[in-house]
Amino acid sequence: MDRWQGKVAMVTGASSGIGAATVIALAKAGMITFGLARRVERVEELKKDLPAEVRERLHAIRCDVTKEEDILSAFREVEQKFGGVDVLINNAGVARSSYGVLDAKNTQAIRDVIDTNLVALALCSREAYQSMKKRSVDGHIVHINSILGHNVLPMNTLNVYPASKYGVTALTETMRHELRMAGTKIKVTSISPGLVRTEIITNSAAVADMPILEAEDIADAVLYVLGTPPRVQIHELMIKPVGEHM
Repeated sequence: MDRWQGKVAMVTGASSGIGAATVIALAKAGMITFGLARRVERVEELKKDLPAEVRERLHAIRCDVTKEEDILSAFREVEQKFGGVDVLINNAGVARSSYGVLDAKNTQAIRDVIDTNLVALALCSREAYQSMKKRSVDGHIVHINSILGHNVLPMNTLNVYPASKYGVTALTETMRHELRMAGTKIKVTSISPGLVRTEIITNSAAVADMPILEAEDIADAVLYVLGTPPRVQIHELMIKPVGEHM
């Protein structure tokens, strides 16, 4: 992580779970870190248990990634304060497991998932790339994907979540080609975890006896892919808890 000391990272969905663990890990690793979230007070709350020098590197921006104006405002703020972004972690994601794809009156649920998991990821990546290109920065864009972006499980409550994550898998490859053909050395990585203990799991009793990852495991993976030499690109990193049957 030496090359990223003092550089700027942005993390979406930073108020809890993987996003919260990641902003803490990046700030501890020496990066100026911006946590984007609707519940911005929860990002601020993360600072209280951190050493003073780490607290100073962690910043919070209120941002609803389903609103393009919020995304543009967040990137403008980072540019005004620190010149631009060097690392983007697209972590924000939602699931609407109480609705099936074919259930009646599920339009808003479908749009919530697609807008958050796919459209916002594309828009944030676009803004990060423009910032990196403008400053000739060999940055890194990381998508927090899912094993459901590679394999649809036989469950009736997944709604369009797997479709959105399959989209992330496709976008990762699309971006890799675009970045390559543009002559840049900007990296793009998809990290696909299995089951992780986060707020996205609404029924914790249902997974009580299942193998499960912790949010910090995924934050460690983010540090790993960022820490590779400039010649190395981790294109896809799949992480499963030991014993997972999926």
